[in-house]
Amino acid sequence: MKPRLILLILIFPLLAYSQSIDEAIQKYNEHKVEYISVQELAELKDSDRNIKLLDTRQASEYSISHIQNAIYAGYENFKLTAIQDKINKQDTIVVYCSIGVRSEDIGERLQKADYKHVFNLYGGIFDWVNQGRKVYDQKGEPTEKIHAYDIFWSRYLKKGQKVY
Repeated sequence: MKPRLILLILIFPLLAYSQSIDEAIQKYNEHKVEYISVQELAELKDSDRNIKLLDTRQASEYSISHIQNAIYAGYENFKLTAIQDKINKQDTIVVYCSIGVRSEDIGERLQKADYKHVFNLYGGIFDWVNQGRKVYDQKGEPTEKIHAYDIFWSRYLKKGQKVY
């Protein structure tokens, strides 16, 4: 084999592996739910606005850590009826997951159910942690642990202690 071809074969997986959160969101999302950045969410949470955070990851992920005051909504087992008593149609709702792919699906379902102010956290909990924001465990205590979902998605988590 030619040296360039061998080099390309060896480097290609590394290039694919180094994809950024931005590139992953462009690749995997349809952009049907308006994004909110980590900075914008942090500012809204600090104001008097009634923000409802919905964690759309699996229960095992949520139990490791979540953004403070987030409501567990789930993904595969998501049922609007399970959370309707915790949110209302006038609330500003921010959905999130690991980077924002699964949460987009749940955000779309909320929009179809007539929730008007639905946003998807751009970069999800991974970007939240990567930007130095706190997450909390089941007891409400700050933690460094973040469920990294799997090896493929964990590459987007740059800070904290990865848990699988």
